[in-house]
Amino acid sequence: MHPSKVDRRRLANLTDLPNVGESIADDLRLLGYATPAALKGADPLELYRRLCEMTGAIHDPCVLDAFMSITDFLEGAPPRPWWEFTAARKARLGKGVVAAVLGEGPRKREQRSPRARPARRPGAR
Repeated sequence: MHPSKVDRRRLANLTDLPNVGESIADDLRLLGYATPAALKGADPLELYRRLCEMTGAIHDPCVLDAFMSITDFLEGAPPRPWWEFTAARKARLGKGVVAAVLGEGPRKREQRSPRARPARRPGAR
């Protein structure tokens, strides 16, 4: 839902959260979260890491920004657009978000999500 439309008093469905449409809601359900209340106290970095691991794909860092916006909101902050978290993510993790969150572990490609981006080859620009 667009952050401007979020009503903290009406959080029955995942799509009632800021920056959560059907796609992010599906990702959250895959991670085992059925309601907004279940997400309270979740770590956005861990959500992102687990999503990448479970789908076998490296998701765009904007997914992490969305997770950051959700957890921030559930901690009591006002709803904000996901892109307002991009600078904080970059300051915390640098440009190497994938390496910082996932480490240098395996990078399977068999099950790529529509939003997932392929890893760059070494030396590619």
